[in-house]
Amino acid sequence: MTHYEQLGGDAGIRTLVDRFYDLMDTAPEAANVRALHATSLKVSREKLYLFLTGWTGGPPMYVEKYGHPRLRMRHFPFAIGARERDEWLWCMDRALAEHEAPDELKTFLRERLHQLADHMRNQDG
Repeated sequence: MTHYEQLGGDAGIRTLVDRFYDLMDTAPEAANVRALHATSLKVSREKLYLFLTGWTGGPPMYVEKYGHPRLRMRHFPFAIGARERDEWLWCMDRALAEHEAPDELKTFLRERLHQLADHMRNQDG
């Protein structure tokens, strides 16, 4: 069974992404990372949903629509330091903790997402 399936497939990924962006949009703990986004989070929600779908073993919808993710390049126009990374992870850690999935999978994904988020940093501090 793929990680995608263990997370609940299409509906599960959508739920995870929606919870993540709901937290980002409302939690004071995410104010700096929220400020990097457009007023509407609709496009960001869709892109993360498409990316996570393929990244977890589901259909490669992001690649089909946008090509290779090249995440660091796509995030380079935004000033991402330790604070923004940590705020992004604060939202994702909470969304994952609340999500219905095996604990081992959540731990694995959390580790991988922490590595990925740290790789997006392009500012000191």
